[in-house]
This record gives sequence, structure tokens and C-alpha cells, in this order.
Amino acid sequence: MPRHLILIPTEPERRCLAPRLMSRLAAFPPADTAVELCGFGIVAAAARTAQLIAGLRPERVILVGIAGRLDDRLALGTAAFFETVACHGIGVGSGAAFIPAATLGWRQWPGDPGDGVPGVGDVLPCAVPDGGNLPRERLLLTVTAAAAGPEDVRFRKALFPEASAEEMEGFAVALACRLFRIPCTIIRGISNTAGDRDKTHWQIEAPLAAAADLVLRLLGGER
Repeated sequence: MPRHLILIPTEPERRCLAPRLMSRLAAFPPADTAVELCGFGIVAAAARTAQLIAGLRPERVILVGIAGRLDDRLALGTAAFFETVACHGIGVGSGAAFIPAATLGWRQWPGDPGDGVPGVGDVLPCAVPDGGNLPRERLLLTVTAAAAGPEDVRFRKALFPEASAEEMEGFAVALACRLFRIPCTIIRGISNTAGDRDKTHWQIEAPLAAAADLVLRLLGGER
């Protein structure tokens, strides 16, 4: 049973992250950490995370990958821990007419008195290390579809003004962890500005290197 399960959404992200992680993780006990793909998007990430947790029974899950910034609080090429993660896209309508599930009074998980896990709305807490000078942001937004342009970003910021970045797996992974009652830590490297679909403007290696460094600092700080 690994202490830590590191999840990476996509194969391109894993190809960049794995060499940086594994070269340093080799210094830790062999069974201490597992690195696996969780899949792209909220459906695959939720299902795969639940499958991996059920099989491996880790003590903690760490999700790491890239994200798009929703404003200029985060610089491209940097990475940060996120204190909370919210879900956007589950509800009614689209664009300016979209109403989140929680606003409608719908819980994404109502809770089951038999298992003691409380209900879940549109926001979940994440496990963030205390102290030190590790970069941390208040809110990460998990979306069902990435912003197609500045208008989408404006709509999302109107609903979640504290959100500083968007991605497509964090809430799903955090919800699976909540159901299994284990902590979930999310680290995202900032590759692009949300809504900018021109990938020639994106950075990939620098934010993933910064994210890998935060993973290693987190694990090293626990020893």
C-alpha cells in the first residue's frame, strides 16, 4: 500500500513529469509512492481515481498537471497548491445563463447517513501543507469544457471570483478522495491564459517542472 498516490491527467503530462519525479523518488522506499494516470476530464478522472484508490489504498492522493490562469495573479510557467476546488458546468443552462447546481439547491453528492461522508456541493477543500513559503492559491475551478475565449472567462469569474485557474480533473479527484476519506492535494502548473486556444502561446515544460518541484518539496517535507 503506497503512502502517496500521484495522479497525472494525460500521457503528454506524464512524459514530462515522470522523469523529473522518478529520478528523485528513487531515494524513497520503493513502495512509498505510486505514479498513475487518472485520465482527462471529470468523468474519466473520477472513475479512474476511485478505481486506483480502491485497489492501492493510499494514504494521500496528489493530483499534478497543467492549468490555465483565469487572471494575471498567476504567472505563466509557475505552479501552486490550491486550498479549495470548485466545479463549473454541472447545473442548468450555458454561458451567461448558466446556474450552478449548488445555487439550484442540488448537491453533487447528497451524503449517506450509513457511511458518514457529508454531502458535497460545488466546492471541496484540498489538503495543503502548513508553513514554509510554498505558493498557494485560494480556489481552482474544475470545468467540464475549457474556456473558448475571454467571454467564457468573464462568466466563470462572475460565478467564482476567487478562482485563479481552471482545469478539468481536480474536483473529480477530490470528490473520489472525499468518498474514501483520504486527503487530496492539488498542484497545478500554469501553462496558458484560459480562453487562449492558440497553443503556440502556451508553456508546457516550465510549469510542469515547477509543479514537479512542489511535489518533491511536499514529500520531502513530510520526512
